[in-house]
Amino acid sequence: MIRESPLKISQRKLLLVEGKEDERFFAALIEHLCLVQIQVIPFGGKPKLGPFLRALVMDSSFDAVESIGIVRDSDTSPDSAFQSVSTALAQCKLPAPSTTLEAVGDKPHVAVMILPDMDSSGSLEDICLRSVAGDPAMRCVDGFFDCLKKQDLRVGNHAKARAQAFLASRAKTGLRLGEAAECGYWPWQKPVVPGHHSVP
Repeated sequence: MIRESPLKISQRKLLLVEGKEDERFFAALIEHLCLVQIQVIPFGGKPKLGPFLRALVMDSSFDAVESIGIVRDSDTSPDSAFQSVSTALAQCKLPAPSTTLEAVGDKPHVAVMILPDMDSSGSLEDICLRSVAGDPAMRCVDGFFDCLKKQDLRVGNHAKARAQAFLASRAKTGLRLGEAAECGYWPWQKPVVPGHHSVP
C-alpha cells in the first residue's frame, strides 16, 4: 500500500523506507509476495529519519501499530548506517535491535534492514543489479562502462548508473527503480549473493 500525503497511519504494520522510489519498489515486492496490511511509508531521506520517528510516535494512531520495519542503504558503511538507525530509534524510546533483521520489543516490534547487506557498502540498486547479474543485457552494460573508463569518463553513483543502463534495455524505457519494480523488471525469485558487487 503506497501512502498518500500527508502521513496517515492506516495499517498496524509499517515499513519505513528512504524515499518515493523505495516506497514503490517495496510496495511492488509486498504485492508480489501477496502480503497484506502493510503500509510502506518514505521518511524522506537518511537525515530525516529521526524527526520522522518523533512525529510518528506522536501520531494519534500510533498506539495501534504492532510492528515497524526500517530499511535504509548502507552507503559507504553498513555499520555506520545501522548505528544511525539504532540511535534514531533509541532517541524516540523505540526498541533498537542489536543486529539487522532481529525483531525486538513488543507493540511495536522493530526490525532494521541495511542494504545491500551488513558486509557491503552500497544501496538498493546493488541488490537489483545482483538479481540481473546473469541477464544477457548486463554484458552490454559492462561493455558500456568499460568504454567510459577507457575514455576516462566517470559517473557519480556507479550502481545507480548501471541500474539505469540495464533498464534502458527493457521494452519500456526511462523508468526509475520503483517504476521498474512495478513493471516486473527486477526478478523477485532470483537469489542474490551477499557481498557480490556489481563493480569488479
